[in-house]
Amino acid sequence: MPNCNSSTLPIVLFDMDGTLLDLSFDDFIWNQCLPERHAQVHQCTLQQSHETLSEFYQQHKHTLSWYSSDYWTAKVGVDVLKLQQEFQHKIQPRLGCFELLQQLQDQGYRCWLVTNADQASLKLKLENVALRPYFELMVSSQQLGHAKEDIGFWQALQQLHPFDPAQVILVDDTAQVLQGAKEFGIEQLITITQPSSLKPARDSSSLDYPAIHHLMELISFLPQSQVKDIDVKTA
Repeated sequence: MPNCNSSTLPIVLFDMDGTLLDLSFDDFIWNQCLPERHAQVHQCTLQQSHETLSEFYQQHKHTLSWYSSDYWTAKVGVDVLKLQQEFQHKIQPRLGCFELLQQLQDQGYRCWLVTNADQASLKLKLENVALRPYFELMVSSQQLGHAKEDIGFWQALQQLHPFDPAQVILVDDTAQVLQGAKEFGIEQLITITQPSSLKPARDSSSLDYPAIHHLMELISFLPQSQVKDIDVKTA
């Protein structure tokens, strides 16, 4: 990427869950807690609960319903938002989250949070991890009526908050989201090797986009004239 001055720096678009926040919280809620509560409510075995929920998940994955607490509460008979609130102490930032955001703020970058989390889940996570001061804009897919996997999300975002796709960088852990953004016209795409600390890191050579582990590694993809020299290992 060419060197830029502060007036022509790209906008950095960040996903939240699995990018800035450890996806282990969501893995814990959806893959452990919800099946247990679902089994209790419906008086079935845990295995039956896992099978039922897995079928539901596959039906709705990468759709707007997939990310809706209200939808899942009605669908499975468990208050999903209340479940998240019960374990909110497990919501944690990923390695290098605040170091990176502070560095970008210091250098004059505009940062936008673009998340598939519904507005209630977004509010809960912002109450537990202080991301808000670093962002000019925070948008939930629920507000736009399209999941980020859908090109309609990016079209709606651009209509509400005009931006040049050639002048933004998107950092997201989900291949389908990155593909939707690419189809829209965003070319500077970065993914995450280990969205959840509960799962092993993915092999970057198997991913379709440039990948980072520690968030401070994003610095190497930014205009170098605006970034201070930082030792990523000790940041």
